[in-house]
Amino acid sequence: MKFLTSGKVKDLYDIDENTLLFKFSDRVSAYDVKFNENIPQKGKVLCKFAEFWFNELTVPNHFVKRQSDTEIIVKKMKMLPIECVVRGYFYGSLVGRWKKGDVMLPNGTNTTLAAKLLEPIFDPTTKSEHDIPINKTKALEMNLVTEEQYAWLEKTSIDIYKKMSALADKAGFILADLKLEFGILDGQITLGDSIGPDEYRLWPKDSYKIGQTQEAYDKQILRDWLTEQGYQKQFDDARDTGKEPIAPTIPKDIIQKMTQRYVTAYEKLTGHSL
Repeated sequence: MKFLTSGKVKDLYDIDENTLLFKFSDRVSAYDVKFNENIPQKGKVLCKFAEFWFNELTVPNHFVKRQSDTEIIVKKMKMLPIECVVRGYFYGSLVGRWKKGDVMLPNGTNTTLAAKLLEPIFDPTTKSEHDIPINKTKALEMNLVTEEQYAWLEKTSIDIYKKMSALADKAGFILADLKLEFGILDGQITLGDSIGPDEYRLWPKDSYKIGQTQEAYDKQILRDWLTEQGYQKQFDDARDTGKEPIAPTIPKDIIQKMTQRYVTAYEKLTGHSL
């Protein structure tokens, strides 16, 4: 087995001409900055969540099997250069982009923070170090996908979001948004990468309240802390001057809270103990 590359969270290994091994780590990143501290149990949660969601969803995917507590085997495929984001709530980067006029929302949309949107919206981005939001026109201009592929990705991504939302709802959670990746396998568009709390925002229903920052059972805990402490602005300012942002030390209580909530989310959503 040959080591290929390390991503922000996963290490990739080449098994043979048809399959790869994903090894999930406890590493964490936020706002495209990698941190030195690990989040205990995170890799295990991400690995087992990937297995759960790939088995739960009916859309074709590249999952083969779970190899260990932190490893899955997947089929190789040619990834499409687009990240398929579905948003069900007015939250995150959608808020700032709407305020700037960079994104249009349907008439009648409640633009109070964390309000549920009238319908889930497809809000894709490019796949790069710093993802750039795009629309259908831009995706076609950039030759990222064909018109037919874009239509399929939009419908399928929203369908997946709705199914995952229903499962989350039964477990006492709100799935606020979701990021999916697809590729081409044997000539067919196929769901790929992984699905877990690094790819979505998950809120507990019992503490949900419109107009305020929500309790996060995902890595939004870290993002919120970075924003509150002014680090997000520091990262943006550094990039604006051509410098690489410097990651601060994550406080122990934030690390402990992330571990606890990742594990709780997995156990409540899947019905399995970690």
